[in-house]
Amino acid sequence: MDREFMEYDVVIVGAGPAGLAAAIRLRQLSAESGEEVSVCVLEKGSEVGAHILSGAVLEPRALNELIPDWQDRGAPLNSPVTDEHFLFLTEKGSREVPVWALPPQMQNHGNYIVSLGNVCRWLGEQAEALGAEIYPGFAASELLADDSGRITGVATGDMGIGKDGEAKDSFQRGMELRAKYSFFAEGCRGSLSKQLTERFRLRAGRNPQTYGIGLKELWELDPSKHKQGKIVHSAGWPMDFKTWGGSFIYHLEDNLCAVGFVVGLDYENPYLSPFDELQRFKTHPAIRGQFEGGRRIAYGARALNEGGLQSIPKLTFPGGALIGCSAGFLNVPKIKGSHNAMKSGMLAAEAVFEALRNGADGSAELVAYPKALEASWVYEELRAARNFRPAFARWGLIGGSLYGGLDLKLLGGRAPWTLNHGHEDHSRLKHASEAPKIDYPKPDGVLTFDKNSSVFLSNTNHEEDQPVHLRLTDQSVAVDHNLALYDAPEQRYCPAGVYEILRDDDGRNPRLQINAQNCVHCKTCDIKDPTQNINWVTPEGGGGPNYPNM
Repeated sequence: MDREFMEYDVVIVGAGPAGLAAAIRLRQLSAESGEEVSVCVLEKGSEVGAHILSGAVLEPRALNELIPDWQDRGAPLNSPVTDEHFLFLTEKGSREVPVWALPPQMQNHGNYIVSLGNVCRWLGEQAEALGAEIYPGFAASELLADDSGRITGVATGDMGIGKDGEAKDSFQRGMELRAKYSFFAEGCRGSLSKQLTERFRLRAGRNPQTYGIGLKELWELDPSKHKQGKIVHSAGWPMDFKTWGGSFIYHLEDNLCAVGFVVGLDYENPYLSPFDELQRFKTHPAIRGQFEGGRRIAYGARALNEGGLQSIPKLTFPGGALIGCSAGFLNVPKIKGSHNAMKSGMLAAEAVFEALRNGADGSAELVAYPKALEASWVYEELRAARNFRPAFARWGLIGGSLYGGLDLKLLGGRAPWTLNHGHEDHSRLKHASEAPKIDYPKPDGVLTFDKNSSVFLSNTNHEEDQPVHLRLTDQSVAVDHNLALYDAPEQRYCPAGVYEILRDDDGRNPRLQINAQNCVHCKTCDIKDPTQNINWVTPEGGGGPNYPNM
């Protein structure tokens, strides 16, 4: 069956901060010049913001440039940072580092605690008011290309395909969205961005990307323990000194508080469970009191890019560009990247607008975009922060902290050397026989919880009768390799209970069960699987989590 199609000047995949900033900037330029530029944004979530997960403390620099009157327009930035703390934790104790002693990149004066999902919902409204078309619930699942290999748009996935691969009565053919240029703003480890990176060798000459997994809960606190505008970060326990990780606690409005934990996916111990590290963190004597008497109301998880400047791939290819976290603009010491993602979208929009007004048809690459990025404040701040994460990978918590203070505080990020990321995250696991098991306490259901009850709070839903979107290249690897050598680490690095090893009643015949309906689209399995045997592809549009206020 032939697919219907629509044609645009620019198609944007992903309604996150980068994609929406690009759409807004394009329509602003179109209105200012009187030259029509048609823009379409595809979003796989059921609504704009449904799949957005971040801490988040937002630096408003890019927003100030994009929409200077955002306060008058009711942008949901309601909690300026007013109180800031940084703790080093041991198992039983804590030590606070004065804010003045932290590098400037780690200080948050002038920033806002936000629900990034709600910020994106608001940005979506601004984009639509300017004339951009936004289609939530439609997952871009296929690249379109012409005979020369130039990307000419994307196609949405077919709907109504059963697990057996056959069309059901509800079958609907996907649609082609054709464009002169396509922007990919899928976020970290996007499925089409991954294909583009391989097809056009965008990582050639770059460092491997390194990732973290961020887990987050939203709590309604006892009002006596809530202080709007307060933020707390920590390093140390429950991580050992070799494993990258840390926490955040952010007090929003209405007695709401976000608590989360980030674990670097270059960790070595196959018994480590990032989900359980978050639960364990909340039991620390310096932390647990903040949540006693409160109520957990939401949960989610998402992978994030941590490689920084060295790991940014080539940004352009014939017919399109990577923007936002599809490329990876997180500033690790700042623990934020939305401002950089937005600015990358704005710069790409300005480059494509000039190309289109000069008659470009998509055959020429948008070389003006990476040039503009290299001349921008995004490049300047990422260059200053470039050595922070690899220093921790080399020297652990103590050595990395000392180096970070030297480089960022004393040298201002101007060290005349660049540290590199030497390994991909999936290659870092030790064999189970070489690693100590970790004894995670049983959840109490009050302060600490299990994965199933957590996934319930993420409002995750997938049509059950559809092909599994977590594809194994070789079915035997899960047992013959992962279970045999690593004790099936996918059972632990997945934060949603998607992967289970089942056995017969006598304990024999181990086999992997994939509970795809639990998937919160974090992409951790695609990143951390030791042999890269798991490939995450888009399920039916609208499936996945539906995050409220996250």
